[in-house]
Amino acid sequence: MTDAERSRDSASPGEDKEHGFGRHETTEERADRQWTEMLQEVRVAQTGAQILFGFLLSVVFTPRFEQLSPFDRNLYVVTVVLGALATGALVAPVSFHRTLAGHRRKPQLIQATVRLIATGLALLAAAIVCAVLLLLRVALESGFAWAIAGVVLIWFVCCWLALPLMLKRHLERDQ
Repeated sequence: MTDAERSRDSASPGEDKEHGFGRHETTEERADRQWTEMLQEVRVAQTGAQILFGFLLSVVFTPRFEQLSPFDRNLYVVTVVLGALATGALVAPVSFHRTLAGHRRKPQLIQATVRLIATGLALLAAAIVCAVLLLLRVALESGFAWAIAGVVLIWFVCCWLALPLMLKRHLERDQ
């Protein structure tokens, strides 16, 4: 019997409540599972960040860009920088993995990657809200742009932060 099998067999049901909710997996198996799950999750955010960033890069080369007010040009610059930072944070797990692959440090890699993904999502939400504000300021030419961008920001806070935290609290209460 291997060490992994002994470790798995000696675990009691419900022992790993923090990471596996009763799974019988070794530390290495848990790290592999968590890493795979994180990569699947981050692929969606990476794609969104990269597409947004690509579109933002092309805006400056359109004839309409010259007509933007100084405020809108500055908002554009902030939006591009946020998009670049989001893309960097969301693609960074690939670099981390390549650098640390084979060094048996997957649990530490996961901890760092969780922080990068959270940072990347926050930056992506900020970039999207700024892009919406810029787009609506140009399209509507009215004060409604700020209100709509505020609603978008609230939506992100609810969907990406408040609802998951509420569900987590609810599930913890039920245990």
